[in-house]
Amino acid sequence: MTEERRVAPARRRGLADEVADRLREAIFAGAYPPGAQLREVELSGALDVSRGPVREALLRLEGEGLVRSAWHRGATVTALSTRDVAELDSLRGALEHLAVQQVVAGASDDDITAIEKAADRMARAEDEHDMVRRDIAFHDAVYAAAGHRRLEEAWQAIRSQVHLFLLTRIGRDTRDYLSHVADEHRELVGALRARDTDRALALFAAHRRHAFDVLSR
Repeated sequence: MTEERRVAPARRRGLADEVADRLREAIFAGAYPPGAQLREVELSGALDVSRGPVREALLRLEGEGLVRSAWHRGATVTALSTRDVAELDSLRGALEHLAVQQVVAGASDDDITAIEKAADRMARAEDEHDMVRRDIAFHDAVYAAAGHRRLEEAWQAIRSQVHLFLLTRIGRDTRDYLSHVADEHRELVGALRARDTDRALALFAAHRRHAFDVLSR
């Protein structure tokens, strides 16, 4: 067998990827809240594409946990159940525990500064959806600073679902989130910069618990 026949032909980034990006951003912007239906015909018209790329994009978003499909309802934006919330919180906690330990033990001062800049940008959020994006970007910076490739890959695997988790949280209550979350993140940075593992772990756990408590009411 020749080398050419051992692998499938390479494909360039296709239209379905672009459609998935646009739908993902629309969900994150609040245009399609949890539970909203995503009708192929309407989306293909709005995006000016055929239904094929839309169908393929919805499958990709389903793989990320952002979309759920049922034969009698079609595709909908995932509405997190009580079990979903508990599982995401526990898994995120396990990953974040290791990330914090890695950052405290091995991140450079420049890495900590990158996390700090991400926290500072949260104070300039335009609205609650922009704040969620900046919140996720802060945690991106933490995982990047951890210097642990597989850990960062594990975070990327649940990143969209955590984004949805926070969107669901602001759907319940925005006041406490908008007024306190930026300061909370600055406090997290302070503990990381001080290389205080116990304090950092306690603060990150408290930060997660605030969101979990809102969703568990």
